[in-house]
Amino acid sequence: MRMLARRLLLPGLTTLALTATGCSSAPHTGAADPAAPAALASADQGTPRQLDVAAAPQGTPTPAAVSRADGKGRAGQSSLKVASYDQASGRAVIAKAPQGPAPSSSAAPSSSPGNKPEPGKNPEPGKKPEADKPVAVGDVIASAPAPGAPNGLLAKVTEVVGKTDLGTEVKTASATLASVLNEDKADGKVPVDPASVTVEPLMKGVTFSWAKSHGTTFGPEGAKLPLGTLRLDVNAAVDTAPDAPASAGASVSGFVQLAPQVEFAYDGSPGGGAAGPRSAFLGMSGDWSSQWKLQGRAAASAGAPKRIPFAKLHSAPVIQVGPVPVVVNLDLTCYVQVEADGRVTLDVQQDVKGDFKVGGSYATGKGWTPVSASTVRSTPLRASVTAAGKVRGALGAEASVGLYGAVGVSADFAPYLRGEADAKAGASTDGKTSLDGAWALYGGFDLSGQLHLQLSLFGTPVLERRIPLGTLNREWALASGRTGR
Repeated sequence: MRMLARRLLLPGLTTLALTATGCSSAPHTGAADPAAPAALASADQGTPRQLDVAAAPQGTPTPAAVSRADGKGRAGQSSLKVASYDQASGRAVIAKAPQGPAPSSSAAPSSSPGNKPEPGKNPEPGKKPEADKPVAVGDVIASAPAPGAPNGLLAKVTEVVGKTDLGTEVKTASATLASVLNEDKADGKVPVDPASVTVEPLMKGVTFSWAKSHGTTFGPEGAKLPLGTLRLDVNAAVDTAPDAPASAGASVSGFVQLAPQVEFAYDGSPGGGAAGPRSAFLGMSGDWSSQWKLQGRAAASAGAPKRIPFAKLHSAPVIQVGPVPVVVNLDLTCYVQVEADGRVTLDVQQDVKGDFKVGGSYATGKGWTPVSASTVRSTPLRASVTAAGKVRGALGAEASVGLYGAVGVSADFAPYLRGEADAKAGASTDGKTSLDGAWALYGGFDLSGQLHLQLSLFGTPVLERRIPLGTLNREWALASGRTGR
């Protein structure tokens, strides 16, 4: 089964498209130092551009970028790739990407004039002609996933070590997006390809389905899904109250449908100062729908509500910001959560639809501020509450979104159902009643989370602490009544 994949004042940078092969990165540990100059120029230097934001092309090596530290150049194409990367040492090997059929490992070095030594003169041991060096000290590499860097690579060259069988070995240090996006601007939303998502079921009874363009589907429900949507179906037993009859066994079943998308924005135009860009944004948004059923008499919760994760999802989509590949890491853990006093027996089915948005927004003078929003609504398809007490059930997801393997924003989105009844209640939406009393059912959602230090990857000041998104809560009545004999 497929288990579903500011601006720093660098004196003007030139970006060259680079090809990276393989499949993500060393965590970001700090901002890059000013880059050393090199020689490369372009006619459109100094003019901020509006860059397109789009998904990287599928089925071909994903372009990456090298920014030259000469203070004059702008974006241009290159035929380089990250052949390997070692996270522990920070060393990478940069090589030319194959042009046409891939050469064998025993292929001779290029015989182009720029790579040949002067007749009768050999290079000094350990040194190669300058034209043989694909990158120089001060260049910044922004690579798509590559061998040893499954979350991509964003790093500055600090030393050119020398030639190896695979290419030119270099030492690197962490860098920022400001060192490759410079004074340009970008703003866009990129849907996540559901086929790129890997899923790890955490219990039995979990199935995964998706649908994408060109009629491609996967899983038992794939053909029924809107394009770009992924779906998880679950049927999970939860702890039943010890004194409950066999007929009151507690369980949660249903499905969650998501159509997630990455939101990315950057404005490096003059005015942001040396500390970072003028503005930036990173977040995740999308449509959410679920239909789930909570029934039986759940056992009393001891302390915190009982949370039962049932599936982990991961994706590392590459979005192309002009010539620069930005590797975004998305992680979701879907869960069921039940909080009960062990006395209420429920039989409730709820239909939830809406959208959500979480992220971090940066502006000069204000720093990073949280963004969270949702318009979820729910309706009961069936509801009954029996006996005294309270119960609350949720079918939600813990989510995180970041860059190059580092978490930037984390959030917990939990649509829930809450029921309560007085000591003599027993009623349902079908009109059947038992003893005197009152009962009520409520739908709602909680949305919370925080911003993380790793948002400094944009080239903004490091957060002194994690910033909470704040808790967004909405609740509404689904059904209620007063009953009698």
